[in-house]
Amino acid sequence: MNTIFRKSMLSVAGLAFAGGVFAGPIAAHANPAVDAKPAAVAVQSAKPQGDQSRITLNDEQTANVKAIIAATKKAGLPERAAVISIATSLQESKLENLGHLGDANDHDSLGLFQQRPSSGWGTPEQITDPEYSTTAFLKGLKQVDGWQDMPLTVAAQTVQVSAYPDAYAQWEQQAADLVAQHWNS
Repeated sequence: MNTIFRKSMLSVAGLAFAGGVFAGPIAAHANPAVDAKPAAVAVQSAKPQGDQSRITLNDEQTANVKAIIAATKKAGLPERAAVISIATSLQESKLENLGHLGDANDHDSLGLFQQRPSSGWGTPEQITDPEYSTTAFLKGLKQVDGWQDMPLTVAAQTVQVSAYPDAYAQWEQQAADLVAQHWNS
């Protein structure tokens, strides 16, 4: 009986820990008054991590890049924040301001960053506004201690809480190139 009790307690503790790991970043977005600050877990590498992807952008996607950069500047954040934001948007929506996709939609995810109204990101109208959605993403990013020095994919994942945490890294080079191209224009 002692073994069964011990195993039960370990299972409960494991579930509590897993719940805290997964719910912690989400809870930070659900209530802006919460001052949750995830700890930095790694140091930024000198070059992008892993294989890099690249897509050709149309005029709408380029306009969204410029909107992300403008919102980043308005927030008073450096180019690195724009790189993380653009890489995140490349992964989440290929820089397209997505509305509801019906059955193909991931829950109620919308906009450039596939943010969810049900997770406290804002209303559907807000989330599909490029300036608002970028500002919401940047607000989450600023809550990540050490985001400036950690790998892009870790910073993005801490804000986004994606089912594919390593996917953001593949867009770092294109995002850096886009910021270099449009930051001063």
